[in-house]
Amino acid sequence: MERDLITQAQAWLAEDPDPDTRDELARLIDAGDLTELGARFAGTLQFGTAGLRGELGAGPMRMNRSVVIRAAAGLAAYLKKQGHAGGTVVIGYDARYKSADFALDTAAVMVGAGLKAALLPKPLPTPVLAFAIRHLGAVAGIEVTASHNPPRDNGYKVYLGDGSQIVPPADAEIAAEIAAITSLNDVPRPSAGWETLREDAVVGAYLERTDAVLTAGSPRDVRVVYTPMHGVGRDVLTAAFDRAGFPAPVVVAEQADPDPDFPTVAFPNPEEPGAMDLAFATARAAGDNAPDIIIANDPDADRCAVAVPAPDAVEGWRMLRGDEVGALLATHLVHKSARGTFATTIVSSSLLSRIAAAAAGASYEETLTGFKWLSRVDGLRYAYEEALGYCVDPDGVRDKDGITAALLVAELTAELKATGRTLSDLLDDLAVEHGLHATDQLSVRVEDLSLIAAAMRRLREQPPAVLAGLHVVSAEDLTKGTESLPPTDGLRYALAGDEAGEVSGARVIVRPSGTEPKLKCYLEVVVPVASAAALVDARGRAESVLAAIKADVAGAAGI
Repeated sequence: MERDLITQAQAWLAEDPDPDTRDELARLIDAGDLTELGARFAGTLQFGTAGLRGELGAGPMRMNRSVVIRAAAGLAAYLKKQGHAGGTVVIGYDARYKSADFALDTAAVMVGAGLKAALLPKPLPTPVLAFAIRHLGAVAGIEVTASHNPPRDNGYKVYLGDGSQIVPPADAEIAAEIAAITSLNDVPRPSAGWETLREDAVVGAYLERTDAVLTAGSPRDVRVVYTPMHGVGRDVLTAAFDRAGFPAPVVVAEQADPDPDFPTVAFPNPEEPGAMDLAFATARAAGDNAPDIIIANDPDADRCAVAVPAPDAVEGWRMLRGDEVGALLATHLVHKSARGTFATTIVSSSLLSRIAAAAAGASYEETLTGFKWLSRVDGLRYAYEEALGYCVDPDGVRDKDGITAALLVAELTAELKATGRTLSDLLDDLAVEHGLHATDQLSVRVEDLSLIAAAMRRLREQPPAVLAGLHVVSAEDLTKGTESLPPTDGLRYALAGDEAGEVSGARVIVRPSGTEPKLKCYLEVVVPVASAAALVDARGRAESVLAAIKADVAGAAGI
């Protein structure tokens, strides 16, 4: 076994085109580090509906040029079998380590396979790539990004010609083509032949499209502190704000420039504890010119986070949950007379269904988690998922877009400000009208993935009958699918209200993360609210019920 492992590593080393990973692997072989070699050669990084994502490094279980070249060759073979020989593939990338190298390798593979390749001119937000696919009439698109993952990671996100991310069976068919590649020597990679797009051809066109998001003549008086979280969103977002006529956002200086080390945050995700501390500090330092809101993008700018003033909070600001921003944007679009389908995922708040039901010309649909599903909803007008992803212009970008979402949040804030109101006031109105839909999440990060499988198995074998004193009225194993949902690894519990009528119902979804080593539990409780005066008590009740549900779910799952 030891000899086989060394032989396998040496064969990989012989084909590796990257001097960095060649040196890394050679050191491991020379040192006889069988533990590390075993981890890197335990299998192959699997291509799925999220494309590829993993830690950078040498070997088939890491993200590196060899793995990317194989993935690109598999995708090219798939596209040709689908009748797209000679079609254009658009390739974008962020500012992470190796992103530009992976993009160039992909361009070379596409040209070598007889396709055309169009490379974005510099590191740019993922929404620009998603826009460019349809704008240029491409047959596919690739964005090299690991989004908000830790600095050591990178990824490979694949879109087809409709501008949406891949879903089954395309993922399995592409994976089969990747697996059929036996040697990198069989993959032609010319040193030229692809087109590098002009910035005005893609970014300029994208910015022109953002005009469709806003209402002409709507208020623009809003002060914003903004952080791109060391990512690639700053230039495009500030240009979009300038084009729309908003005052220039105050950018958090320490996080303004792209930096693949993400030095000021433990995780470059606005949802993670501490990630927004510098933005809060920048807002406090503004003194009399305090901002109305704080906006954050994740590093590839497809997500948008919002914080609002909260005098009682330690930082003076409160991060809105993705479900809260999702409800605010939906309400704003309803007031703008938007028509069509409003969609969200099974793990997001059910409040959107009530907003859509009360709106003329709006329908509602739920999908599995991820914009790969949301983007395919018929007649889509608006979609969001609780993980800070919002699609406010599906005709322009058929994916989540943190830039256009930020524009719409700014417009809503300015409109409310013109009448002496705030986003928090509008959230209060929604709670009184539809009931307080309070959400929370239990997220457990693990080193050993078997712990997640064990927790799911435990819940399937011994499903809870009561959570937080509320009876479980239905327990669904989503691996079997439903009438409206394809199979997925998840569990869904519906809870009854209490006898006193203080809680009208609750819901729990448990699923493994599709992009990180996490088990995620999504919680929602609905509390009736008779008037604005009753909101404080309702929020306290919801908080205590959510805490109890969280504790009971953790106990039932053994996590």
